[in-house]
Amino acid sequence: MMQRVYYGAAAISLAAGLLMISLMAGPLSAAQAAAKAGEAGPSGIPRTSNGKPDLNGVWERPYVPDMSKNAKGQTGTSPLPFTEWGANLFKQYDPAKFDYTGHCLPQGLTRSMNSPFPVQIVQTPDTFAVLYEAWNVFHVVPTNGRAFSKDKELDPTWMGTSFGHWDGDTLVVETRGFNDKTNLDTVGHPHSDQMKVTETYRRADANHLTYEVTIDDPKTYTKPWTNTRTFTLRPDWDIMEYSCEENNKDFNDGHIK
Repeated sequence: MMQRVYYGAAAISLAAGLLMISLMAGPLSAAQAAAKAGEAGPSGIPRTSNGKPDLNGVWERPYVPDMSKNAKGQTGTSPLPFTEWGANLFKQYDPAKFDYTGHCLPQGLTRSMNSPFPVQIVQTPDTFAVLYEAWNVFHVVPTNGRAFSKDKELDPTWMGTSFGHWDGDTLVVETRGFNDKTNLDTVGHPHSDQMKVTETYRRADANHLTYEVTIDDPKTYTKPWTNTRTFTLRPDWDIMEYSCEENNKDFNDGHIK
C-alpha cells in the first residue's frame, strides 16, 4: 500500500504554519485537545475536531418491526395512544392486500431506521447524513443553524425534510413534511402527513450510541410517544449494496400485493 511521505523545507514550513495557527487560535478545551490528538475525551467518548461527539461509523441496529414492543436493545410504548381515526386505519391494514415496500417504494424515515440492516453515519461540522443499507437510500441533515421556514410550506416527501442541532452532547434531528404513503413499522402502525419526528443521537460510550425517536402526529395519536434503542459500532463492517428486485417472491406468490 502506498504511503504519503513529505520531505524537505516545504513540509517543515507547513508544519510551522499549522503550529502558528494553533497558537493564535488560543487554548483548546480538553475535549477538543483529545480530538485533535485522535483520542477520546475525558468521558471516553470519541470527539470530532470541533469537540462534538463523533457519531461517524457503521452501526449495527436492532430490528424493530413493532415500535410499540420491548425487545433486545429497544424499548417501545404500549399501548400506542391512537385517535379513533388512527385506530381504525391500523385495524384496516393488511399486508396481504397491499405492502408498498413489496413494490420497491421507499420505506420512509422511521421504517428505514427500523430495518435490521446496518447504517453508516457521516458527520461533518455542518452536515449529518445517514446512509441506509436497506433500499440504498440516504438522508442528509444540515446542522449549520438552518431551520424550518415559517413562510414556506414543505413539499411532502417519503423521508421528510430535516434540520439538526446540538443540545450539549446530544444531536437532535427534527423532521417534517412527510407524505402519508408509508407506515411507521413493519406491522403497519400508521401516520398522517401531519407527523413530526424528533430523533436524538447520543454517544453512550466508545462502542454504543443511544437513539430515541419521538412520534408527534395529532391526527393519528392523541399524544407524542417514543421508542428508544441502542446501536453498536461495527468498525469491521461495511454497508453493502441492496437491490429491491422486481422478481419479489412474496409479491409473485401472493403473500403481499
